[in-house]
Amino acid sequence: MVGGGFAGLVAAITCAEAGARVRLLEAHHTLGGRARATVGPYVAHDGPHVLYRDGPWWRWLAGRDLIGRSSGVPLSGLAGFRFRHGGRLRRTPPPALLPVLARRRRSAPVDVDFHTWISRHHGEAAASAAANLMGVATFDADPGRLSAAFVWPRLLRVFAPSPPARYLAGGWNGLIDRLATHARTRGVTIETGARVTELPPPPVIVATTLDAAARLLGTALPAGPSGRAVLLDLAVRADRRDAFVVSDLDAAGWLERYTVPDPSLAPTGESLAQAQLPLLDGEGKAGGLARLEALTDLALPGWRDRTTWRRDGVANRRSGALDLPGHTWRDRPAVDRGDGVYLAGDMVAAPGLLSEVSFNSAVTASRLAVS
Repeated sequence: MVGGGFAGLVAAITCAEAGARVRLLEAHHTLGGRARATVGPYVAHDGPHVLYRDGPWWRWLAGRDLIGRSSGVPLSGLAGFRFRHGGRLRRTPPPALLPVLARRRRSAPVDVDFHTWISRHHGEAAASAAANLMGVATFDADPGRLSAAFVWPRLLRVFAPSPPARYLAGGWNGLIDRLATHARTRGVTIETGARVTELPPPPVIVATTLDAAARLLGTALPAGPSGRAVLLDLAVRADRRDAFVVSDLDAAGWLERYTVPDPSLAPTGESLAQAQLPLLDGEGKAGGLARLEALTDLALPGWRDRTTWRRDGVANRRSGALDLPGHTWRDRPAVDRGDGVYLAGDMVAAPGLLSEVSFNSAVTASRLAVS
């Protein structure tokens, strides 16, 4: 197993449960991949970090008692949900968006972009709002350009009437530790600080980025579109005026105070907020960060004078594959590369929402490797 992120750990456990002897090699000195979070007192991740209890990840973890303590969206959080549209912060979405969210049983076409498909049924205003609503799950500045069949089911899950999102107590560091412990109890040998420069003898599962996998395989792997967004993490002294979530319907951004469901992520009396904004074509970090700070001005009034900790960065092609019109997840690089070599990760041919792609590809790769 090459790579000790979510995909690598899930694949290692799945293979070990099937009776295989597994050796996992991780280049970094800590496990977790993109799920690694900062060490307290401020526990911050790279972008949104929730599990969906209606997905395969949740059932797999629950069946092995690996979830730990978790919580849903508290009632106080629902009261603090805001939308930015027309340059202002509002408690309710624009009226044009409501009929879109109500028509949940409709099937979306693969070969039509999401904006065009929604506009045919509900008009331009609804299409723009619905597309920007999905910036949180695509990290893309124009989610409306993506296949309707890709965006629509994700919108239905993220914004379900009964939100399926669950927050893991203490962040995902604890989940990584539980996965690693479970893997070791199953006999998996885990080696950190073990950078791999040549493909190990098969059967081997490569659970890395596509670029790293291509170097190991000695072949080109088609890299489809992925997100590119600026990220901002802030710890601020708590203020009752602060929003819980702001969905930016003007620019596909998102801001969330993760200490509302999990106060342990920051010291007492402080809030940990994470914000993201997809970068426009040709836009650099400074320009995107300036626009994101303008969103933060609305969500956290006076935040600059209340900030106790801050970090920012750019997530480039680190948020999973995006499917354009005419394409589905089946068109991504195949899990089975032949000759006992398999891929796992969030850019390969597997279904799911965000980290679920890594999970599904890891399970598929494992079953093929041990069959």
